[in-house]
Amino acid sequence: MIQDIAPHRYDNAYRDLKPTASDYALCIVQNKTLLLCGEETQAAIPCFSQILPVFPEAFTRAVYLFSIDEKPYFLVEPSEEDSACADSPENPGLQWKKTQYFRTMEPAYQSFAAITATQLWRWRQSRRFCGRCASAMTESRTERALVCPSCGQIEYPKISPAVIVAITDGDRLLMSRYRDRPYRGYALIAGFVEIGETFEETVRREVMEEVGLKVKHIRYFKSQPWAFTDTEMIGFFAELDGDDTIRLQEDELSEAGWYTREEIPDDDVMISVGSEMKMAFKYRTWDPDAGPDV
Repeated sequence: MIQDIAPHRYDNAYRDLKPTASDYALCIVQNKTLLLCGEETQAAIPCFSQILPVFPEAFTRAVYLFSIDEKPYFLVEPSEEDSACADSPENPGLQWKKTQYFRTMEPAYQSFAAITATQLWRWRQSRRFCGRCASAMTESRTERALVCPSCGQIEYPKISPAVIVAITDGDRLLMSRYRDRPYRGYALIAGFVEIGETFEETVRREVMEEVGLKVKHIRYFKSQPWAFTDTEMIGFFAELDGDDTIRLQEDELSEAGWYTREEIPDDDVMISVGSEMKMAFKYRTWDPDAGPDV
């Protein structure tokens, strides 16, 4: 999955660091990230020395994010003047890439770094002003947070819990396609946890809402951070309970159906827990009796 970057080591402990010329700079504008692109190589995260010709104020606008293998990564938020360069940077070796690019970017640990930085950038953009008193927020000097200097309100990075469930019926797996979303492949049923719900209650509610089915024997699989939607995904397997007739929630899904193991297409890019669950069912690497019923 996208966060599985071993043997590289991700360290997200907060530090009040200042960047050096050799540290990584993730410059993000309008949901696009500035990457170093060669004619015969894949795009790479640039160092500060490589973006200074385009953004001369990069050092003063840098915010420490995290480290991988003890190498610091910083977010750079350009000034309004610098933002005008977003679509045509002066340095031809630099190009702007949308977030979907990070689904296939190599090496994998740099893809994980880039999309995680994008998640933190979105949070900072949405919390520029205090939601209680409308004052401009400031950086905390003790933790990864934004603090209101007027009323003391503290805002932490946005993480939304969601479930994703592989619904099985003997040798069949239920798969669906989203309506009006960029991803057009087969997906499992998923949805965000509501106030007052357990994960297991969310599984039952989302399955009923999206495909009109009841499930039983809900078993935890694994979880993953999914920075594309600010989400922590919690994966479950569940068995069909009763009638297998699908009643589609058409404003969410364009189609849904039952597929045998042989009919499930292989996923070429195993970056998501949903992809791993589909392949675990297809190739029988998931023990259906593993773990207690919940």
